[in-house]
Amino acid sequence: MAIGVWISLFAYFAIMIAIGVYAMRRATSSSEDYMLGGRALSPKVAALSAGASDMSGWLLLGLPGALFASGLGSAWIGIGLLVGAFFNWTLVAPRLREQTVHYGNAITIPSFLANRFPTQALSLRTVSAIVIVIFFAVYTASGLVAGGKLFESAFPGIFNFGGLSDYAAGVIITLGVVLVYTVVGGFLAVSMTDFVQGCIMMLALVIMPAVVLFGEGGGGFSQASQTLNEVDPSLLSWTEGLTFIGWLSAVTWGLGYFGQPHIIVRFMAIRNLKDVPTARNIGMGWMLISLIGAVSLGIFGRAYAIRNGLDVQDPETIFIILANLLFHPLVTGFLYAALLAAVMSTISSQLLVSSSSLTEDFYRLFLRKEASSKECVTVGRISVVLVGLVAAVIASNPDSQVLALVSNAWAGFGAAFGPLIILSLMWPRTNGAGAIAGMIVGAATVMIWIALGWNAEFMGGPGVYEIIPGFVASFIAIMLVSSVTSDAGEYQEISR
Repeated sequence: MAIGVWISLFAYFAIMIAIGVYAMRRATSSSEDYMLGGRALSPKVAALSAGASDMSGWLLLGLPGALFASGLGSAWIGIGLLVGAFFNWTLVAPRLREQTVHYGNAITIPSFLANRFPTQALSLRTVSAIVIVIFFAVYTASGLVAGGKLFESAFPGIFNFGGLSDYAAGVIITLGVVLVYTVVGGFLAVSMTDFVQGCIMMLALVIMPAVVLFGEGGGGFSQASQTLNEVDPSLLSWTEGLTFIGWLSAVTWGLGYFGQPHIIVRFMAIRNLKDVPTARNIGMGWMLISLIGAVSLGIFGRAYAIRNGLDVQDPETIFIILANLLFHPLVTGFLYAALLAAVMSTISSQLLVSSSSLTEDFYRLFLRKEASSKECVTVGRISVVLVGLVAAVIASNPDSQVLALVSNAWAGFGAAFGPLIILSLMWPRTNGAGAIAGMIVGAATVMIWIALGWNAEFMGGPGVYEIIPGFVASFIAIMLVSSVTSDAGEYQEISR
């Protein structure tokens, strides 16, 4: 492997760690600083941090891989996400920023729910913390799988010594760098690195499709379209071969946004309510450009592979293959850094949210109610490491698929928290009993649906994405139970 690749990667790792050290000196003196950055994020940092922590390795591996394998029909996932993100910024962001301060200055989603529904505070904090830790362990594992695939594909044989495979080395290195800057710098470090990583990701998704299309061996739009039509015309169709259930399962990915703790916690950390529209515009612009780039990479990468006789055994590695093939080593290293940026930005956010729940909603709640802020910061750092190690164990299987792991965790959070967040912010009659019922029903429905395999095949037909039944069941449970029960004194004025 050319020295230029290593120079770019080491430079990237050094920058991430330096940001962590910088953040340690600014915002790790208290729990609110370590876990929420003192609620002082600027619009651009909040926007790109939300976007980068959202997209993860699936943006550069999973989504292009799906487009590479099945064509434009898979792009409906991106469209659904774009619509869902817009409504998340519009409906949830301003209300959550305001109400988390109003209800006891909550710094985690479980603590907000506990303060919002005080009669069920203990149950809500316990159940929501369990859901967060379980699903984030799986979600974090998907990022580590992406890191493992990068090192396995890009650096074959380099780390294969002492029984350690290239894939395992990739998992270890990815987790190690993330742990350094997350443990040291907390939320501010995560958010600042997310901003840098978001810029790198977007730039990579502009450069790569352009070179694939118009560089040597690309042939431009017309040649790419002709190549795909000759192989399989359905690759360029948005609807051919796509059933209604398949389409619905793709676009309903957008429902997941309302319940992703690592994304909506950015709304809580924006420095003031007036900055939310600016952050929304920046975030949506970044997301639109990035999704167009990912879709273009997948579909035109397929055309390039056909025209140039590339053997792509794993579609999810098309980004890595083309980065190594088409660019100068220094640029290749930058593109690898973009993939690591996508992976690390999400992993760090998920580790920190899991750590926050373990610290605030378990340790401080059950073990040490009188724990000082300094002690909680220390416990938070230990929790980051522990959750990371569990995720590494889950990611140990090199045959894992990034998109599959992400889809399961995304659905779990979307169903467990999405309807509850929406109704707790916008429907005054929501009460604690309804909140508990909705969270349990949503999470249980998703897990049962996956266990029964109904996301792959349902009633003899195509599978139904588990977020659909989970989200609907949770929504109904909250409204039904809240309507037939009464928690005296719990109905409070909801900010509009």
